[in-house]
Amino acid sequence: MLGVVENHSLRHSKPRTAAFFDLDKTVIAKSSTLTFSKSFYQGGLINRRAVLRTAYAQFVFLAGGADHDQMERMREYLSALCRGWNVELVKELVAETLHDLIDPIIYDEAASLIEDHHIAGRDVVIVSTSGAEVVEPIGELLGADRVVATRMVVGDDGCFTGEVEYYAYGPTKAEAIRELAESEGYDLSRCYAYSDSATDLPMLEAVGHPHAVNPDRALRREALTRSWPILDFHRPVRLKQRIPGLSVPPRPALVAAAAIGAAAATAGIVWYASRRRSASAA
Repeated sequence: MLGVVENHSLRHSKPRTAAFFDLDKTVIAKSSTLTFSKSFYQGGLINRRAVLRTAYAQFVFLAGGADHDQMERMREYLSALCRGWNVELVKELVAETLHDLIDPIIYDEAASLIEDHHIAGRDVVIVSTSGAEVVEPIGELLGADRVVATRMVVGDDGCFTGEVEYYAYGPTKAEAIRELAESEGYDLSRCYAYSDSATDLPMLEAVGHPHAVNPDRALRREALTRSWPILDFHRPVRLKQRIPGLSVPPRPALVAAAAIGAAAATAGIVWYASRRRSASAA
């Protein structure tokens, strides 16, 4: 027993560290959920009208995305949108098209950073507002150690009920990484975080080494004011093209959650935001 206690003490004598990555426009060049819209249409989850909305929504998202107030106003809409979706069908559709859709839009710079953090002995954690049926397999593709994502309640019939069980957004992301720091022994003052959005300021503020990646205007202002590094990622490259023969081993997603309505859900956020802008302009 004494040996076990001593080994435990030695294991925790040096605090562990991690690198926390937002996903959309930080690690990949597009919205993770919007990217699967065609797959969800072919699987019967959304109709043609929703596909057209997601195409426009992807454009708006890349141009600026939705701010905090717009995201909050859309939570009820998103919950209703994915009500009745079969969870296993969503997983199957994502698995079938993951490599074709996601592999080509992974930023080369982000993949290199993930590798560098692993070489340095840090865990890599993907922290995303999107749902885990989308985020978790992407995390495995990237070789992430853990995933934090939104989850919704699943009924006895295996379908989403439309109720949000956990919403990984804004301050909740910061709370999640603090809980991880407590359970995994991370020293947050030595940890890193990366995001493109000002809505992730709480997460960035929680670590000792925050970085703004392809930042929106609000985050760029904050980063300049606080002298945070600003990174420009612009080279999406297939993982296998970066290193011939590369096969990224899947890592366990220990903090995974179930989906928030997958592609059409995030589409609803941005489409609704664009409609509000149009109405205001009129």
